[in-house]
Amino acid sequence: MSGTLTIAISSRALFDLDDSNRIYEERGLEAFQQYQIEHEDEVLQAGAAFPLVQKLLHLNERLDEVRVDVILLSRNSADTGLRVFNSIQHYGLPVRRAAFCGGQSPYRYAAAFGCQLFLSTDPEDVRAALDQGVPAATLLPAPPPIDMPREAREQLRIAFDGDAVIFSDEAERIYKAQGLQAFADSERAAARRPLMDGPFRPFLQALHELQRAFPGEDSPIRTALVTARSAPAHERVIRTLREWGIRIDEALFLGGMPKGEFLRAFGADVFFDDQLGHCDSAQQHVATGHVPHGVANAR
Repeated sequence: MSGTLTIAISSRALFDLDDSNRIYEERGLEAFQQYQIEHEDEVLQAGAAFPLVQKLLHLNERLDEVRVDVILLSRNSADTGLRVFNSIQHYGLPVRRAAFCGGQSPYRYAAAFGCQLFLSTDPEDVRAALDQGVPAATLLPAPPPIDMPREAREQLRIAFDGDAVIFSDEAERIYKAQGLQAFADSERAAARRPLMDGPFRPFLQALHELQRAFPGEDSPIRTALVTARSAPAHERVIRTLREWGIRIDEALFLGGMPKGEFLRAFGADVFFDDQLGHCDSAQQHVATGHVPHGVANAR
């Protein structure tokens, strides 16, 4: 859908399905199906991605038109998925499209729906979606709600790591192979050469286009780059975003410091990073998506 930010989300990311998933793992598919049918009138509790989805869909009300479309992708069958849709209706979420895949992986429909983001709790589905060119992340268990400043509660706030997420992992490969000094020297020499695209550039681009629909001084969307880079490796990042014509509201160059407290201070609704070490720090404070891409995730 042209001009629309389209996001695919798994049912386990949207709702807490741990109990029914445990039945599936311990007692099999038939017991799982029976459990879902017997409990289909019981409303599911919110999952890790629920607050993010609420804020995203609320943007349509601000614009008085549909500019954000959320697609439900589920391993449930249509029959057992009735409980999921009943819960969607209970919470008043305007989710109109879904794919129920009867036990099969649903990731393959993310590209068919034209999604710029796929969020799931299944790492293999996420890797497969990335291989199809769809920006995707494994949503990790969310922390308890934090007391955010009022402006953070009212805005959609999304934070990104740089290398292997927004940008390619070209610089990170040098760091892994040759060390910090070689990385700094290389980035200083290449400061005026834009970095290549990373897997999340399409999502960031679509989010930027959505931001432009709102007045700059009163935008309900705020973005941040939160990277382990420091000077002099900052310059190439800034020039790359300028070359792409993409606005990032805040940029934090942390020089290797843990990211969690900074993400809490920013009030991120979600943070995306390729490195599990950074994700471990982040998920203590904010909802976190692991992007299994690049040299840090090579198998």
